[in-house]
Amino acid sequence: MRMEYEVVIGLEVHAQLATVSKIFCGCSTEFGGEANSQICPICLGLPGTLPVLNKKVVDYALMAGLALNCELSRHSKFDRKNYFYPDLPKAYQISQFDRPICQNGYIEIETAAGRKRIGITRIHMEEDAGKLNHEGSIDCSTGSLVDYNRTGVPLIEIVSEPDLRSPAETREYLNQLKQILQYLGVSDCNMEEGSLRCDANVSLRPLGQKEFGTKTELKNMNSFKAVEKALHYEITRQRSLLEQGKKVVQETRTWDDNLAQTISMREKEEAHDYRYFPEPDLLPLEVDHSWIEQIRSNLPELPREKKERFIDQYGLPEYDAGVLTASRALADFFEEGVRAYHEPKAISNWMMGEFLRLLKEAGITVEQAKITGQLLAELLQLIDEGTISSKLAKTVFAESFKTGKDPAAIVEEKGLKQISDQGQLDQLVSRVIAAHPAVVADIRNGKDQAIGFLVGQIMKETRGKANPGLVNKLIREKIETG
Repeated sequence: MRMEYEVVIGLEVHAQLATVSKIFCGCSTEFGGEANSQICPICLGLPGTLPVLNKKVVDYALMAGLALNCELSRHSKFDRKNYFYPDLPKAYQISQFDRPICQNGYIEIETAAGRKRIGITRIHMEEDAGKLNHEGSIDCSTGSLVDYNRTGVPLIEIVSEPDLRSPAETREYLNQLKQILQYLGVSDCNMEEGSLRCDANVSLRPLGQKEFGTKTELKNMNSFKAVEKALHYEITRQRSLLEQGKKVVQETRTWDDNLAQTISMREKEEAHDYRYFPEPDLLPLEVDHSWIEQIRSNLPELPREKKERFIDQYGLPEYDAGVLTASRALADFFEEGVRAYHEPKAISNWMMGEFLRLLKEAGITVEQAKITGQLLAELLQLIDEGTISSKLAKTVFAESFKTGKDPAAIVEEKGLKQISDQGQLDQLVSRVIAAHPAVVADIRNGKDQAIGFLVGQIMKETRGKANPGLVNKLIREKIETG
């Protein structure tokens, strides 16, 4: 009988905090600067320098802790994590060891079986290391260059409990976490720029067994899709070993996207001895009640709460509300539109259709778009007033999206105003009816759908500017009385 196994996954997520300056000095955290142009003696750990804690880093860590349902530590401290690596100029990293800023939290995710709570062990603050740039291939490197710009950039590390049971649950957890951090504004979570990095610990154990199996650590996954692929591969690899009676080796593995497989980096028989000790150049961190309450009072509405409010307040279907609250910017765009045009479902339909389509085609974010919720509202008002047809409205919307111009100005500039003059349309209708007697006969014989052909002919002659509702009405009247 084939053994059934349970998958056990835990995640360590590093999120770069969206501060202007680094955690212990005033150097810029801006991405993309010239190599080694955003450093100072403190970044490089030169003798005689002292770190000074950036209060904004603590604010952001506390915000994340509150949003992730954590217990906040009134008393925490920083520690030195000692290890040697070329991009770590001090040969130690300032981090938090036994007294992190937040602990014992959770995220709730949606699964096929319903809502599930994933525990968060801890959130701690630390500084980032630099970046190695290898010349040549990894197998045949001609040398390595070090860029220290990232050294000292503030991070929070969010460590989950081993509560995840599948790659799909893992991706949902990461989506929820990313969404919350972005709503808070504490991180942009840009994985391409390294603002969000994820390591996964995965193991298998016989179904029903309490003890964990031997785990492997997966690193260097640069997208949620890569995380999911790497987990699928590693689960299959470990299951195959166990079914053959072989042992899973505790090791660190990397994901190779080109080969679509995990590759061993190094064995890890036991925990590395980082020789942690309290950071002597920083005082213990004391967070009083008033500081915590100030942070709590400034927390924004979070995604799940906003989704539920959109359903209750605006009467949106659950699917619409989920799409529109996927990002804070998208939700804000929607509410700006609703304030000016009090038809939430109409705003939602245009956003989920034309707006998201144009964003995808342009490869930009909501924040980068030139059109606003107010301009979308003005467009819908033009349709209601009969100034433009729904079909032409898409053309106007695309132009407003591209330029940021007012829809009314675009209509005027391009001569797109809908023809609603009955006298002018009456002549067109008479001419089209006279030109297509066979179609008229079909309509009189009960083929009502044939009216669409006549409407189409008039729309073609007017380049889509005729009021289709009025055209339809005039055609029926003329055929009935003709």
